Amino acid sequence: MKQLHIFKTKPKDYTKFLAEKLAENKKPTRFNLYEDKDYDKLVKLIFENDEVISWW
Repeated sequence: MKQLHIFKTKPKDYTKFLAEKLAENKKPTRFNLYEDKDYDKLVKLIFENDEVISWW
């Protein structure tokens, strides 16, 4: 199962920990929206993954 994590802001340590736990036994991809504003790439990633998790 492929999983996409979208981070709107730079994640704190506890957010990184939670994301890592949720990604266990999966193929995670991380998209840093606070650094990369390529929305075409983001939409493509959303449709390529089975799960999408958005972090504040």
